[in-house]
Amino acid sequence: MSRRNTAKKRLIDADPVYNSKLINMLTVRILKNGKKGLAYKIIYRSLDIIQNKTSNDPLQVLEKAIRNATPLVEVKSRRIGGSTYQVPMEVRAYRGTNLALRWITKFAHTRSGKSMALKLANEIIDASNDSGNTIRKKEETHRMAEANKAFAHYRY
Repeated sequence: MSRRNTAKKRLIDADPVYNSKLINMLTVRILKNGKKGLAYKIIYRSLDIIQNKTSNDPLQVLEKAIRNATPLVEVKSRRIGGSTYQVPMEVRAYRGTNLALRWITKFAHTRSGKSMALKLANEIIDASNDSGNTIRKKEETHRMAEANKAFAHYRY
């Protein structure tokens, strides 16, 4: 991180098919070796699978999954007087969305299954139904913050 000036926040373009910024953010998380076309293909296939399985609008299912997976608080390490404390901090909306997307893609990767599109679709469906590894991770983050509530006065 530069000491001179802060990095400017880049504007996110919407994806070509659904015209959604969320899908573009998800594409960046899935992207490997600069193959954006392949990442889009995986996401669109998984959205088709979601459409077939739930018979709902896949974009609404994705938004609900991200809403359910977004954490409200997280813990950050803060060093005070030679000892490190886990200090609970509130999560801003943009960071919360990024964390939710990161967890969804991470746990989709680790799922067992044949194609990435199917694994991603199942993880999104689970997250929208308030179950699965992504929701467990969010609850674990909340528990950590609750356990370390005593150190809340060390906030930056």
